[in-house]
Amino acid sequence: MNEARPINLIIITGMSGAGKTVAIQSLEDLGYFCVDNLPPILIPKFVELFIKSGEKTNKVALVVDLRGREFFETLSDSLLFLDESNNINYQIVFLEADDKTLVRRYKETRRKHPLSKESSPIEGIIAERKLLEELKGRASQIIDTSSLKAIELKEKMVAWFSEIGNSRVSINIISFGFKYGIPIDADLVFDVRFLPNPHYVDSLRPLTGLDVPVYEYVMKWADTKEFLTRIVDLLNYLIPKYQKEGKSQLVIGIGCTGGKHRSVAITEYISKAISTDWRVNTSHRDLTKDRG
Repeated sequence: MNEARPINLIIITGMSGAGKTVAIQSLEDLGYFCVDNLPPILIPKFVELFIKSGEKTNKVALVVDLRGREFFETLSDSLLFLDESNNINYQIVFLEADDKTLVRRYKETRRKHPLSKESSPIEGIIAERKLLEELKGRASQIIDTSSLKAIELKEKMVAWFSEIGNSRVSINIISFGFKYGIPIDADLVFDVRFLPNPHYVDSLRPLTGLDVPVYEYVMKWADTKEFLTRIVDLLNYLIPKYQKEGKSQLVIGIGCTGGKHRSVAITEYISKAISTDWRVNTSHRDLTKDRG
């Protein structure tokens, strides 16, 4: 019998039409042993057989979704088995998209939603969301693909999981505008709308937080300096805790009204402040939204 090896297991699930096929193909390109639509009841047996198989890779990815809905209720038992296994490190990746996007994708592909009894997929989408509520709450990562092209989802998967064995947690800091909605995959969200707004300074309004005049304006206030001191201290405390818990990536959202001035400047500062100790990726989701 082969000696048991630690297995890094990724379970991909989520809304039908949210991009699970693209996600599993991305992991297959990274050298994962991939199985699409494995019935949850077979997960414990599959993992046991894989450990004993002598496969060179210890990276496994499974897609579990409502195509196997007759077995779906057994998923909780299978996850309990994984929780109690000392040599299995697993995480759940939940793919999400808004109703409008999912309906459009179904119409484009002319496919029928697995839970829809009628021709319109919206009935199935609503039912599926309800069924998946508990599983979504257990997810390690939630990815909203509503505004992502297939290539962008693949790039995100590669960026997050190409170093699955690396003990360092990856930090993603995103600036955003509250009027466009909170990033659905954010683990931590900080609201900086209490700071003076450059939007009301005529010379600064056309600029962004990446421009020096706006950056200096945001940084000059006493409240800004105190906030940055506190938040950097908080992150330096929290990030090692998340890493110890096994989290591979942490998404931090910094929001202001439009996502153009204050949140951008604050995101840039925080990214630089913690990048010496952590692997940090920075993005500005709504930087150019108001340019139409």
